[in-house]
Amino acid sequence: MNFIQSLIALSGLLFLGLPLVTASQTFSSEDAQFRLETVAEGLEHPWGLAFLPDGSMLVTERAGRLRVIQNGKLLPQAVWGLPAPAVSGQGGLLDIILHPDFKENRTLFLSYAHRSNRGMTTRVARALFEERALKNVTVIFEALPRSNTSRHFGGRMAFDASGYLYISVGDRGEMDRAQDTRDDAGGVHRITVNGEPAPGNPGLDDPNINNTFFTWGNRNIQGMTVHPETGDIWTHEHGPRGGDEINILNAGTNYGWPEITYGIGYSGLPITLDTKREGMAQPLHYWDPSIAPSGMAFYTGAEFPKWQGSLFVGALKLRKLVRLEIENGKVVSEEDLLTSLKERIRDVRTGPDGTLWLLTDSPQGKVYRVVPAQ
Repeated sequence: MNFIQSLIALSGLLFLGLPLVTASQTFSSEDAQFRLETVAEGLEHPWGLAFLPDGSMLVTERAGRLRVIQNGKLLPQAVWGLPAPAVSGQGGLLDIILHPDFKENRTLFLSYAHRSNRGMTTRVARALFEERALKNVTVIFEALPRSNTSRHFGGRMAFDASGYLYISVGDRGEMDRAQDTRDDAGGVHRITVNGEPAPGNPGLDDPNINNTFFTWGNRNIQGMTVHPETGDIWTHEHGPRGGDEINILNAGTNYGWPEITYGIGYSGLPITLDTKREGMAQPLHYWDPSIAPSGMAFYTGAEFPKWQGSLFVGALKLRKLVRLEIENGKVVSEEDLLTSLKERIRDVRTGPDGTLWLLTDSPQGKVYRVVPAQ
């Protein structure tokens, strides 16, 4: 290809809004050969990713910045007008999700850790995204009570088909809180876009359950996605030493932490002797030892036909991407990918271009795009 042809090809990529990659690596799967393209790098602990209708992307940095990737380039200027997160321990700016009608209303939602003189907690704010700035920022959810710990904020979000927003809140490192349904920690909350309890929440008919709760007994959910066919909300959560779980959320369900678990304490001593108990749900799948899962997505694109319907999960501790094959709502096989990359994978998304997108968790984090090898 001569210089003029190269310029023409480059212009075509820009016009289509496709990423201009800086490097690529080739890997193998049982069902596909694929390349890993580096779309952006130099992000400080990227955490969440959202695709805009114009082909650009928004990426959260846990350090408190919202960045724009446009025409395959990371813009140097961060988005203005963000709420100030508490960047401490595992806290900071966390997930991002667009309103289902974002194209018409330009509304998005951010989860983040917040600090006051009463301690730290998980918050969600709604805002308008206009001209690379956030406007009309409004806090619509705050988990109470606060505490002085700086871990297990949860923070993953998803919308269901009815337009209700699901928000995970971790147990904040205080495990018994996950069984207290008058305490917002250790569960999943379902609200309207204005922050009201969603109709049908179990606590609306029970004064002993906070009215935004959808589920409880969850340790620290950092993966949440919608099943493309059933519309069910699937999650995964960190166990202690062992016992990372995948669950399908059902209203009013107690997922058991810390009364039941397939893990043990970090000290090596048991947290409980029980893995099952009446009235508490069993996980759909669990890992022992822990992989420290983060980010998850069903693959629904056309670029990898044999991956259709597979569930992809990032792993922080074991530094890999896991592909799970699902049949009739059950995990039937598991494949480890990208083990040689040795990167902590924080988020996984299926892009509108039919490829997989990954974020890596490091002070110089990257945005990767998974594409066919040919």
